[in-house]
Amino acid sequence: MELKGKKVLITGGSAGIGFEAAKQFVAAGASVIICGRSKAKLENAKLSLPGVTAIACDVSDPDQVLKLYQQVQELGGIDILYNNAGVATLPLSLAKSNNQHFIDASYEMNINYLSVIRINNLFLDMLKEKKEAAIINTTSVLSYLPAILAPTYSATKAALRFYTEALRKHLEIAGTNVKVFELLPPLVGTDMTASLNEKKMSVSDVIIALVEAIGKDQYTVRVGATKVLYILNRFFPNKAFNLLNKERNFELFR
Repeated sequence: MELKGKKVLITGGSAGIGFEAAKQFVAAGASVIICGRSKAKLENAKLSLPGVTAIACDVSDPDQVLKLYQQVQELGGIDILYNNAGVATLPLSLAKSNNQHFIDASYEMNINYLSVIRINNLFLDMLKEKKEAAIINTTSVLSYLPAILAPTYSATKAALRFYTEALRKHLEIAGTNVKVFELLPPLVGTDMTASLNEKKMSVSDVIIALVEAIGKDQYTVRVGATKVLYILNRFFPNKAFNLLNKERNFELFR
């Protein structure tokens, strides 16, 4: 699939993986719209990428998502929808009674999973009208292996991975021209992971791999440590789990 000449909407596009995707997609010849909750971050992103259109939108709010759709329609529509917006909350011990976990879990599930379904349902007819179109979902290595520091975040990414695979097959059976890509990064160096003292993959390398995969119509894009952990988990799941979850982290919940 060619990015050149395509119109792309990237949710969570004002920072991290989304911003880097906007940068590299523009370099590849695409027209890019980014959205995000923070107007300040969107303004900063526009200063760095003057050709990008920025729209404020909280993807967990149905009214704001509908308004986003209407604004995109007015701009001529899109060929590619990149669902990248995501959140993670602070780790909590599931062994202790704490209503905060339910609150955090609802927040993560709404943004990381349910909002993707909401946005896809709105934009799908628009995408199906295009000669060549795509949906890209950012899941995670944690969709294969849960992190004890991020139990619900891991669950949201697992849910999104299964949904992505099913959606791809549904659209194929229906005979549409909509391709479905899934990006599965490992721990990436973003603001979200700044407090974690672990080895991280750069956002630049993650998106370089994504752009290359899009060009080859490689729908499942495992990058960096995700490749190794995916294979290890198939044959030695306990070893893979312990490798992902460093033993020193277990002390947080004892």
